[in-house]
Amino acid sequence: MGSKIKEIQTPIAKEMAEFEIKFRQFMKSKVYLLDKIMGYIVKRKGKQMRPMFVFLSAGIHGQINEATYRGAALIELLHTATLVHDDVVDDANYRRGFFSINALWKNKIAILVGDYLLSRGLLLSIDNEDFDLLKIVSEAVREMSEGELLQIEKARKLNITEEIYYDIIKQKTASLIASCCAVGSRSVNKDDEISSKMKLFGEKVGMAFQIKDDLFDYGTNEIGKPLGIDIKEKKMTLPLIYALNNADKSEKKQIIKLIKNKSEKNSTVKTVVEFVRGKNGIAYAEEVMQNYYLDAMNIIKDFPDSEYRQSLMDLVKYTIERKK
Repeated sequence: MGSKIKEIQTPIAKEMAEFEIKFRQFMKSKVYLLDKIMGYIVKRKGKQMRPMFVFLSAGIHGQINEATYRGAALIELLHTATLVHDDVVDDANYRRGFFSINALWKNKIAILVGDYLLSRGLLLSIDNEDFDLLKIVSEAVREMSEGELLQIEKARKLNITEEIYYDIIKQKTASLIASCCAVGSRSVNKDDEISSKMKLFGEKVGMAFQIKDDLFDYGTNEIGKPLGIDIKEKKMTLPLIYALNNADKSEKKQIIKLIKNKSEKNSTVKTVVEFVRGKNGIAYAEEVMQNYYLDAMNIIKDFPDSEYRQSLMDLVKYTIERKK
């Protein structure tokens, strides 16, 4: 984990350490195989940005409490369940550099593990009567599923407009970060207006976060070599959508034909990246990302200054300046 993330975590360092212990307890099972897989999932955790959003959002609005820990665990359990199922759907063998559950234990077990994680999250909330937190997170899971299906539906024709792209990333990515911020604030403060404001803040952050992710595919001055993964998978992201909208009819037709029929070729990736750069697609996407970032900053500045608020602002800045 980078020193920058550790620095941002300073006001919630104790809570994050405690959360790791509690989260492992929430995942416990009497079934040996299941418990072994849960241990593997805990070991391969990433930067823990979702719990950070929960705890920092809680710290701004009140005293971090047991409901905050349960809210953070609920989000991690439900999100991990969706990732385990996604890897089965995508037939993916790796997740964050580690073998996926389906690669190690096959699809049937992976599906059942995803179901187990989902049920643990639901029961954690129901047993403690955290119905307001469960509602926030359940809505996010519904949106994520709808966003994924909308993307699949539109990707077949490669006819995604800028508006549809925003709808997709709002549902697929932004809804989860929005739920982290809403759950954090709701766990310590029952004011509906504050929860709504924090949800909107998280949504803006999520939009900026996803556009940043999409930019990695094309390479930038800092990143250098483009990845081309989205291009190979025929994913229409903002830089490409903007470039196609600003191309003449024949050029647009030629690029779409190339992506449809030869997307897996490195020569196609090179041609598409050059086309996008030539039409200022990268500069445009960076500008849109910056606007979402500024919107998020304007929302959070309305709340009282504190070390939690400062760290949350630093975390948002980190999400759009990260190198991977």
